Amino acid sequence: MNQLLNFFAAELEELGEHKRSFLEIGRRAGRFPSAMARTGTTGPDQEISVWCSNDYLGMGQHPSVLEAMKTTIDAFGAGSGGSRNIGGTNYYHVLLEDELAALHHKESALVFSSGYTANDGALTVLAGRHPDTLVFSDALNHASIIDGLRHSGAEKVIFRHNDTAHLAELLAAADPDRPKLIVLESVYSMSGDVAPLEEIADLADRYHAATFLDEVHAVGMYGPEGAGISASLGIAHRFTVIMGTLAKGFGTAGGYIAGPAPLVEAVRSFSRPFIFTTSLPPATAAGALAAVQHLRSSDVERTRLATNARLLHRLLDERGIPFVSPDSHIVSVLVRDDLKCQRASAMLLQRHGIYVQAINAPSVRAGEEILRVAPSATHTTSDVEKFAEALDGIWEELGLPRNGTPVEG
Repeated sequence: MNQLLNFFAAELEELGEHKRSFLEIGRRAGRFPSAMARTGTTGPDQEISVWCSNDYLGMGQHPSVLEAMKTTIDAFGAGSGGSRNIGGTNYYHVLLEDELAALHHKESALVFSSGYTANDGALTVLAGRHPDTLVFSDALNHASIIDGLRHSGAEKVIFRHNDTAHLAELLAAADPDRPKLIVLESVYSMSGDVAPLEEIADLADRYHAATFLDEVHAVGMYGPEGAGISASLGIAHRFTVIMGTLAKGFGTAGGYIAGPAPLVEAVRSFSRPFIFTTSLPPATAAGALAAVQHLRSSDVERTRLATNARLLHRLLDERGIPFVSPDSHIVSVLVRDDLKCQRASAMLLQRHGIYVQAINAPSVRAGEEILRVAPSATHTTSDVEKFAEALDGIWEELGLPRNGTPVEG
């Protein structure tokens, strides 16, 4: 045991100032993006405004969601009582799966305890059960996709991020008789850029490949009824399996896949992360169901989010503050220095009560550190303007490069 303790203690010491830190916050029900932060062991908690939450639409605070969860707790208690196949299937799980299948116009859907386990558990089966499957995976796919493909044991080739020419080369070079699976995301979580979905669907058709599309950072926020980027383009039917989360646009917890009934049933039957884990609490499933149903009938939250994102893009452009992509609501501000990124985050919090988490390796490559800013539907126009002004002042003080100036190193 001492050898293990000494090993990890040395690793943490080597990290030094680069070691990750986490801010303890308590989101204020009904008042998001307001939260209370514990910034020290003494003194009162600080009221802050959260600018890095994945609860992009504020559905985690929505009255219909909260009421559904409270009512369900009163009816069924806190936990589900077991795994889905041993006493843990509540009818809210089934209702939620039916709603998600309808949202994506797919035959069937399956809910997991998290988005991570949905990718891991589904891809382990879909890529691994059929012998000789060849997988084509985007270079910036999420860790959960990488783990699922690794656990599948399938042969995998990586295509350069969003590079359809490279993907076409790899597909053309593959044995035409081998089963093929293309795995990608619609909106990438750290860069915020959007995949060329139409071109990839065309390639899948040309080379007879199945597709697995992760819409985690798009469901709820884009497309008719919040069905995602592929739905906004009118091509969701061209993707074999759509994967999503309940923890971001829908504001609760859990992940899911939706697709053809035989594929979904295969995952249900063979996926270890699905079979061997306790199911979502019924209250969580009921809250997620309420969120999905609300966003299928309301565009208000999506419109507010899009308006705030466009405003922040414009304000940062005017100030020459670089960010990765203007394509989505994820505004990843490029700092490119780990310690300065952490410093900027700390200054925003201490001086302005603005919480934005600094993102470093392994979430992004070393030297590509970002402030991952997420304006939400619950921020006001004034909030967005104040944020841009605060960031501008800190940018100046830290001497960070602006657009049009060279980046050192």
